[in-house]
Amino acid sequence: MTTGRFRAVFWDFGGVILESPFDAFARYEAGRGLPAGFLRRVNATNPDTNAWALLERNEVSPAQFDSLFAEESEALGHRVPGAQVLSLLAGEIRPAMVDALDRVKAAGFKMACLTNNVVGGDKTTTERAAAVDAVMTRFDAIVESSKVGCRKPEMRFYEIACELVGVTPHECVFLDDLGINLKPAAALGMHTIKVVDPADALLQLSEAISVDLR
Repeated sequence: MTTGRFRAVFWDFGGVILESPFDAFARYEAGRGLPAGFLRRVNATNPDTNAWALLERNEVSPAQFDSLFAEESEALGHRVPGAQVLSLLAGEIRPAMVDALDRVKAAGFKMACLTNNVVGGDKTTTERAAAVDAVMTRFDAIVESSKVGCRKPEMRFYEIACELVGVTPHECVFLDDLGINLKPAAALGMHTIKVVDPADALLQLSEAISVDLR
């Protein structure tokens, strides 16, 4: 049984359970002579209405995203097809995070995955699909931007997660690798942990919920 303030742990997927796609972005940029951080700059320009936002809310198809992202990146100096960016999203699953999921679940905490995603984005092969599905079975709820029609950092996204597992925000710990996604969660009352170094993030989580995650 859980004790103390927290009853639930919410997890981002890409950048927390999976290795950060930003590492793949950096390799892509270096290999093609693009400025460092260029892809993130495109994604950060008009962040609520750009091609990336539209795709994560499932308002455009991958084919439409391909051309829209190419236009947006070209406007910033370098044309990059959106399809090539999507191919960079499938980071490796972090075994330590999956082990932590099992320990947190065994301790009695509710768990939800809060992910800004695209349809089929993490399931590029049959083996990949099976691996992702195996991780997802551990969650009590999965909140996917491509299915609920909103995305982090929109406040409604976090509210949906709380409603699905039956907790209030102040009863939740939320792990994400992006500060922009953590800020509204903290404003709602969640205890937030920014995942930069996964081992450090798990140490912070361990201290917050009093579960040994070493």
